[in-house]
Amino acid sequence: MMEKLVVIGAGMASGRMLEHLTEAGAPYQITLFNAEPRGNYNRIMLSPVLSGEKTYEEIVTHDDAWYAKRGITTRFGEHVVGIDRARKVVVGQRGEVAYDRLVIATGSAPFMIPVAGRDLPGVVAYRDLDDTNTMIAAARPGAEAVVIGGGLLGLEAAAGLQMRGMKVTVIHLMGHLMERQLDASAGHLLQKTLEARGITVHCKGATKAILGEKRAEAVLLEDGTVYGADLVVMAVGIRPETRLANDAGIEVERGITVDDRMLTSDPAIFALGECVEHRGQLFGLVAPLYDQAKVLAATLMGADAAFQPVQTATKLKVTGCDLFSAGDFAEGPGREDIVFRDPGRGLYKRLVLEGDRLVGAVMYGDTADGNWFFGLIKDRTDISEMRETLIFGPAFQGGATVDPMAAVAALPPDAEICGCNGVCKGRIMEAVAGGADTLDKIRATTKASNSCGTCTGLVQQVMALTLGEAPAEAPAGMCGCTDLSHEDVRRLIKSRGLKSMPAVMQECGWTTPDGCAKCRPALNYYLLSDWPLDYRDDRQARFVNERNHANIQKDGSYSVVPRMWGGVTTPAELRAIADAAEKYDVPMVKVTGGQRIDLLGVRKEDLPAIWADLNAAGMVSGHAYSKGLRTVKTCVGKEFCRFGTQDSTGLGVRLEKLMWGSWTPHKVKLGVSGCPRNCAEATCKDIGVVCVDSGFQISVAGAAGMEVRETELLATVATEDEAVELIAAFTQAYRENARYLDRAYKWVAKVGLDWVKAQVVDDLENRRALSDRFDLSQSVYRKDPWAEHAKPGARDEFAPLADMQLEAAE
Repeated sequence: MMEKLVVIGAGMASGRMLEHLTEAGAPYQITLFNAEPRGNYNRIMLSPVLSGEKTYEEIVTHDDAWYAKRGITTRFGEHVVGIDRARKVVVGQRGEVAYDRLVIATGSAPFMIPVAGRDLPGVVAYRDLDDTNTMIAAARPGAEAVVIGGGLLGLEAAAGLQMRGMKVTVIHLMGHLMERQLDASAGHLLQKTLEARGITVHCKGATKAILGEKRAEAVLLEDGTVYGADLVVMAVGIRPETRLANDAGIEVERGITVDDRMLTSDPAIFALGECVEHRGQLFGLVAPLYDQAKVLAATLMGADAAFQPVQTATKLKVTGCDLFSAGDFAEGPGREDIVFRDPGRGLYKRLVLEGDRLVGAVMYGDTADGNWFFGLIKDRTDISEMRETLIFGPAFQGGATVDPMAAVAALPPDAEICGCNGVCKGRIMEAVAGGADTLDKIRATTKASNSCGTCTGLVQQVMALTLGEAPAEAPAGMCGCTDLSHEDVRRLIKSRGLKSMPAVMQECGWTTPDGCAKCRPALNYYLLSDWPLDYRDDRQARFVNERNHANIQKDGSYSVVPRMWGGVTTPAELRAIADAAEKYDVPMVKVTGGQRIDLLGVRKEDLPAIWADLNAAGMVSGHAYSKGLRTVKTCVGKEFCRFGTQDSTGLGVRLEKLMWGSWTPHKVKLGVSGCPRNCAEATCKDIGVVCVDSGFQISVAGAAGMEVRETELLATVATEDEAVELIAAFTQAYRENARYLDRAYKWVAKVGLDWVKAQVVDDLENRRALSDRFDLSQSVYRKDPWAEHAKPGARDEFAPLADMQLEAAE
């Protein structure tokens, strides 16, 4: 008969232990309690949930199906009332469960400073998903939030709330932020970066009281300063959650006391995670908790294992600022510093030496060499021969650069590669040796690179080192300048608040300082899409056609296509086109498949003048060269056609006037047909509308080029206003989520039409938010490039435009 194992707490530490046990086929009947109404999720990723960059579903580690498949009985949303050690019973709110062995993994509880007003509504801690959801519900654009505590959690809470539009103030008791991880200089740089992003920071601030009657309204400091607060977040620290152990008479000091096997003072009860104390030490970082999980799983399986905590490094990602600290960086007798500062780029490195040993390291802005420095600290390496170049990292030892793989090879097996999931180099190498020869397999078996994605390049290097060649799949990097994929870069631009190409290249570790012709257009688009109010389009990062605002032809001449709204023109416009064709000796005037007139063979030097004439006639660029809206093709609809059911021409004109000038991952074409006879060919467009008696059938993801695809029905709506909102929302979702140069049909195939419907059809609030963001972006970028070019004082973008790229294109 199988023994009964009861686990109290479904956090990351116990979750990893259960993974080890079930993978090994442990002979236990397992019951898992959790006070939260859910199972294991990645708490490290709560910050992206708070900021809106991820959903709870995306950070779930073990869902209901995972527990069911492994035969684990779950009692979620149920508090444990007590432990009866004499009867070997756990007492839950809904009944008792007997155990042969018990694991306490109750984690930690947030510390709430004992000031007046701390119990008012609107005062929350930041520890779990419920806290996160409370903050999300309270976050309103323009409202005020005060975060008490300038440590990691406090700063991540501040960043997330600011990304939701709140005005945020951070109050920190100490002289600089994150004093446990950073020295004063690095803390000062971090504060400057946060303040530049609009977050107010008040250091040396002692909270006296939280003011308010029915709910929190302000925070009063000891020096008399008052900050208005619609929301107060306390993030001042955590304490081991030991109440159950205390009540049961189990030995507790600061935490639940455990030995090397994770055994408590009771021979049938074990503990692990943030609730334990081992040899006088508490643990909060994920790496040692995962080590505890491995040891406890082995112990429960009857194997000999011992938990021996090793020195850990802290690599933190706070609101787009890379931070790393390891060892002891305090000043003291016999110690000396090597310091590198580059304020212009926001870089700071400080190494603390004691004799010929490196004992501490602090880095801000560039942490790529952190693991190497950490290895020197941990191994007590004699650094006397490399002292002069030590600050520059492993690539510069010996006076010259070396193969980057040599630095990876030099990392010890226990070097942490993935900080989010606590995965070391040795674990990845073991997985590769066991057959995990692709990045997806590594993610599945070790969880490395499965969360924030910043370690992807390093994981691939470890794999290549073990395999003796590159991993089986093609590199995920968006170009040769980085190992990060398009998706990783896009995620980091949003999560770190990166608003310029130099910032992206620096923060994400570009190997080529200025990027290349492959990554610069993509980065320019991602920054345009994500920060329309903050980022200025870099025309020099665009492809030659977009830089010259015209399509280059094989003979070096250009094609000029004025915009005709919905394919509708006037005699005046036609006269202007005819006059321009004669004046500039245009060799061919052609009607396009998109219901426009194309002037082919225009000389490069004539482009500014011909567009000046067309602009004077009221015509703007048709953007036939752009990664953006090309045309909206229409039929005449019910106004003239006896089969027409709606005003398809009017809707097409309205859509084109809304969407023209929009930058998208690839070109976008629309069609609006007045009836199911589909004369506008709406069912092979990126977005198509077929008018019917009851309203408008909106379909997406079609194509009629190198690949021919019929659209898929997105939704049927009753009114024109609904159709416009839905199309704007779909376009914005495409803009915000698709990889650069992916047509809409490729993007929909990747994410699935069901996901798209959930975002823009089913969720009305999200649909409106997407539509509003589209309108906001369009208010910035809906401009005719030639009219802008002609403004007095405008930078002459055209004269020297892209001669090298032009030659390459030719």
